[in-house]
Parts: sequence; C-alpha cells; structure tokens
Amino acid sequence: MADLRPVILGYDCVSPLGTDLDRQWARAAAGESGVGILTRFPLRDGFPVRIAGQVPEMDVAPYPFLRPREMAHWTSPVFPHALLVVHRALKRAGVEITPETAPRTAVTFSSAIGGLDALIAADRTLTASGKLPQPFMNPNACINMVGGKVAIFTGATGPIASIITACATGSSSLILGAMFIAQGMADIALCGAVDFPLIEPIVAGFATMNGAYRPREGETPPSPGAASAPFSLGRRGFVVSEGAGCIVLASRAFARAHGLAFETELAGWAMTADAYHAVMPNRAQVARCIADSLRHAGLSPAAIDAVNAHAASTRIGDRVEADALKEVFGDQIPPVSANKSQLGHAMGATSAVESILAIEGLRRGVLLPTINHLPDPAIALDCVAEGARPLDQSVVLKNAFGFGGCNACLVFRRVT
Repeated sequence: MADLRPVILGYDCVSPLGTDLDRQWARAAAGESGVGILTRFPLRDGFPVRIAGQVPEMDVAPYPFLRPREMAHWTSPVFPHALLVVHRALKRAGVEITPETAPRTAVTFSSAIGGLDALIAADRTLTASGKLPQPFMNPNACINMVGGKVAIFTGATGPIASIITACATGSSSLILGAMFIAQGMADIALCGAVDFPLIEPIVAGFATMNGAYRPREGETPPSPGAASAPFSLGRRGFVVSEGAGCIVLASRAFARAHGLAFETELAGWAMTADAYHAVMPNRAQVARCIADSLRHAGLSPAAIDAVNAHAASTRIGDRVEADALKEVFGDQIPPVSANKSQLGHAMGATSAVESILAIEGLRRGVLLPTINHLPDPAIALDCVAEGARPLDQSVVLKNAFGFGGCNACLVFRRVT
C-alpha cells in the first residue's frame, strides 16, 4: 500500500493574498485578509454584493510562455492563471515533461465554473448588437478545455479528465490523479483547479440563494476583510473569490528513479455523496467521508495533528462540518484552520489553494489562523483564532464539500 501513495513533488498557487507563493504564505501567517471591494464589474445601484476576494492583476511580461498573440484568443482569466500555476509547480518540482515521460503524465487539472465569463460576454454582445461571437468563444466556455490547454502547454499525453465536484473540485482532482497513479496508468499527475467566478450574474445568483455574504439590512457593513468569519457567531455567508492552484503528484518509483526530492505524501483520500439536498450538507455522509479518508490512510483519528477545514462561513455548512468532526474525533478534535477567513471562497479552486497552504504549514510547522473568529457556543472547536500557531505536524486532514453533496477529504502526511 505504501508504494501506491503518491508523493507531492511541487505546487504553486495564486489567490487574493497574491500571485507569489512565499508572499501569500507570509500574508496568511500574519493574519491578513485578501478580501476587498469588488471591482471586476461595475456595481449597479442596489447590487447585493459589494466585496470579493480578487487575485491581483496578472502581468504576463515575465512569462514568455504566455505568448500574447496566442493568449488573446483565450479571453477568460482561467486560462493564463492555470498555465502560470502549472508552469511554476513543475519548475518547483524539478520536472520537465519530455517525449519519454509525456505518455505517463496525467492531467486532472479542472474548474468548477470554467470560462463562463466568455460565454456571458458574447451573449450580451449578441443581444445588444447582433454581433456574432468570436470563434474561440465556445472553447473558452468548455470546462474541460482548462485541462486540455494544460496538456497542450506541457505536452502531457497520458490520461486526461476534468472532474467537476463544485467547491470540492480541487481536492477531487488530486484524488483522481492519485487513482491514475495507483492504477498504474500514470507516473505523474498534474492536479488542481482554477476558478474566476466574479461574473455579475454568478455573484448575483450566489446572493439570491443566500450563499454570498451581505450585511443585515440596516446594519453598517464591517470592513471587507472582516466579512468572512467561518465557525463564528453571526456568520453571514461566504465571500466570493478567485484563485488557482496546481499540485504535482508522482509515484514513489518515478520520483526515486529521477532523483526528485519530496517531503509530503497524499496518504489517504475519500469521496462520498450526500444524496440529500442541492446545497445543504448531510452530516452523516460528511462524517463518513472524513472517517473513510483516515481509514484509507491506515490512520486512527488520534494520528491527525490538524484539520484544514472547508468552513465557507455559512450558518448551516459550518455547523454540519463541526458536528461531523465531533462524530469522528469525539472530544479530541485537532486544531482547525479555516483559510476562507482570509481568502474568501474561490469555488472549485479553493480546495486546491487550501491544500497547498496545508502542505506548506505541514512543512513549516505552522498552523494558519482563522481570522475574524467570534466563538459560536454551538461550535466547540479550537480555530487557531489567536494567530498563526507553531505546531510540529506529521499528518493533516483537508476537508472539501461542494454543491450537489460532493464530499472529498484528503490526508497529507510528512515523509520522514
């Protein structure tokens, strides 16, 4: 079994905290927030959402592989950001996809929303002026084209699949990549996800379904950075944000044969379906997913040093996750970090970015804080509310739960 657990060779991400990984970590460890005023589109009078987690504008000049003439066809920001994090993750891993390794390199990099912005923009133009869309409009809007562009960019010709599990997409991508490796179908897997969902009708839709954060009527809004408050009393929904994260998995045999260093393995994983409600989580299946991931890793609950929570800052979702942790861990729930308090919720990309932060914390011996935390008497968790906490960790559990009842849990273990 041990040889079937893939190792993590490298990773990279962009988030509302920045576009450089070390800078993002430093800001997260300092307890900063990446949430600010929403500027991706003009805000109409009365538009219910005014804040968001926005990735800083991307300067393509330092990245000659993002050729301007070619990228001009790929108008959705999911494409340059996906290629950027894949390129940098491979560089950190010390991996070059060659004609020899390409047939054994899988791509599971995906997206929950994809390039819907290109479709919506084309529809508005067609409606307003009758102008037909550009030829690349449909490819921009195809979700599987994100992975397709990654394959074209890297030359990977192994298995390719775009798994979509809403907010758990990044974690599910890692699981699918690990399964390709475990089944002997690949030696390397390019995993992760990208989402840039700050599109007017999508953000408005999250508001009308009471998912996106908005203050109570008549209430003075808090500062944008204080709005996302997972596990807190008075939490009022998630802050919609953007991001991308890539994690390079490989078999141990491949890493050793090519002299590639690794510090962490994906020790276990599990997926379950709630089969319950479109958006409301099912505690029994969430708890089963957590327990199954530990079982798959061959670990008892006592072996888990920390939890990187899904914790979107919704009233029901956070309570269900806390109750599920209680069911699995009893009165010995490990400390829990909720990165969305600092990042907002980047949809399918969020669990990829959060996995990277969890792995960095494992490597550095630091738990990131849950900021904006005001204890909820109904939720008994140690949320690392005091700020970043030094903690020597060996094993971290990462939770991710998506619309449609898509649950995915990962267990990361430091390799000694």
